[in-house]
Amino acid sequence: MRKLAIGAVVSGALALTGVAAPAALADSPALAFGAITVNSGKPIAVGTRAEVTVPVTYSFTRPDDFVIDYKNNFLGVALYRGRLADPANVVEDSSRKPVCTTTATTDTTVTESCSTKLTIDPRQLYTAADATEWKAAALYMESAIDEDDSDGHIGFHSGTDVWGNLGTARLQRISKVTVNATPEPVVKGRTLTVKGALTRADWNTGRYAGYKGQKVTLQFKARGAAAYTDVKTVTSGTGGALSTTVKASKDGSYRYKFAGTSTTAAKTSAADFVDVK
Repeated sequence: MRKLAIGAVVSGALALTGVAAPAALADSPALAFGAITVNSGKPIAVGTRAEVTVPVTYSFTRPDDFVIDYKNNFLGVALYRGRLADPANVVEDSSRKPVCTTTATTDTTVTESCSTKLTIDPRQLYTAADATEWKAAALYMESAIDEDDSDGHIGFHSGTDVWGNLGTARLQRISKVTVNATPEPVVKGRTLTVKGALTRADWNTGRYAGYKGQKVTLQFKARGAAAYTDVKTVTSGTGGALSTTVKASKDGSYRYKFAGTSTTAAKTSAADFVDVK
């Protein structure tokens, strides 16, 4: 029997829920779900090229005689933005089989706790609006295939059920911060100019673009010190440009630290060491 190709049809399954009758279908499986937790409840930062894989946990209860074999049927997780029946965007689950453990039983039901992975490809994200809170859904899909054509007939039948509003996950754009202090080396008491740039992923273009108007903190750590201290706050300008001046007093490292926003992940630049003569 051919394995169910879940990955190619999940988005369509969510979109097609809009044509279903308001009541559950007569042959919908009797499944009940607990909350879905994505990435341990932490935001998911996505750049422009690399896929991001995060952990997902959930629980569900099924009839004791109902078997999910991940060949002819499949139970998985997806994220969607907008209405369940007409989502603005969907991030699909892969076809990997989750790891499930039975946690409770009754005379007629079995409850399982499951863990799996969700992989987010930046190519699934289209606009700045995708940097927001998404909802989690559980998807059940099944197929039946008759490829015996000896009687002049073959058949392929499939069905999908989707349960929404089972959890949330926030997607954020990855940010980048750079720093460069000049001149190097510098005479003690002279002025140092510390420049840099704050950029973030633009999913529409597949590149990083300047993030203007954001507060970024310049920090300094003297040679031999254990921690950085805040020096001043800088506001990013056109193209995300950062620039400020300080008086050189001792050897040490400078860096810029961006605290992040609801749409964009926090980031700290690499350090730039300055030798003070």
